[in-house]
Amino acid sequence: MIKKLPNIQCALPVGSIDCYIHSVNQVPILSLDEEQNLARLLQNEGDIDAARQLIMSHLRFVVKIARGYNGYGLQQADLIQEGNIGLMKAVKRFNPDVGVRLVSFAVHWIRAEIHEFILKNWRVVKIATTKAQRKLFFNLRSSKKRLGWLNQKEINEVAKDLGVKPADVIEMEKRMSNYDAAFETDLDDDSITYQPSQYLQNDDCSPEELLENEQNVSNEHENLQSALSLLDDRSKDIVSKRWLNEKKATLHDLAAIHNISAERVRQIESSAIKKLRNSINK
Repeated sequence: MIKKLPNIQCALPVGSIDCYIHSVNQVPILSLDEEQNLARLLQNEGDIDAARQLIMSHLRFVVKIARGYNGYGLQQADLIQEGNIGLMKAVKRFNPDVGVRLVSFAVHWIRAEIHEFILKNWRVVKIATTKAQRKLFFNLRSSKKRLGWLNQKEINEVAKDLGVKPADVIEMEKRMSNYDAAFETDLDDDSITYQPSQYLQNDDCSPEELLENEQNVSNEHENLQSALSLLDDRSKDIVSKRWLNEKKATLHDLAAIHNISAERVRQIESSAIKKLRNSINK
């Protein structure tokens, strides 16, 4: 039988993270039997209310795990939200017959979602892409014993503990020590701070100019195709093979193809080009 969850009141400001944490801490923790029964209802009957109770009773554990990642400069509410997604994935996959508690099974899923969120949002440029780099990123922060750069002895110790090369530790420390800089910021008139927009000049066309150029090329192509359609087949073939193909044909090549003299090919070419110019310039 599914127990009805208590109606929890929060005296803190509604919508605040403190009110949320207070509320989830008031949800009773399930006993082993209750957890097993709810998990079987979800597994065998797809009971959504059973899934809701399993999730609600474990939200406090997500908060506890998320608090361990406060040093990454991201909002605690965002970390908790990502952890909750991991919890929901764990509840969906939880098998009560394996013999472990849901909280033990869910830790992996909760941490995985939080890790992915941190790696995507900690820096504009992704700091870790491979599995080894991810492991090094999260373990290096906890392995550093002070705020300054690691000395060679500490680098060797970290590398040995994590099973990586000292050069990998140095590279990750450099990445973690970098910071994001705004391309253009509002500065006071008396400020002498240089912005990237001042020294990272782009000599290419602006987006407006690129679009205008692209439209002009498209219009010219359409006009050319329209003008070519006015030519007879022989004139069109001569102009195309002389000027539009990547490998241009010679007058003698075309003379052989059309069984006429090279001079006649030149005359047809000249007449066709004149017609094209008149058509395009109308």
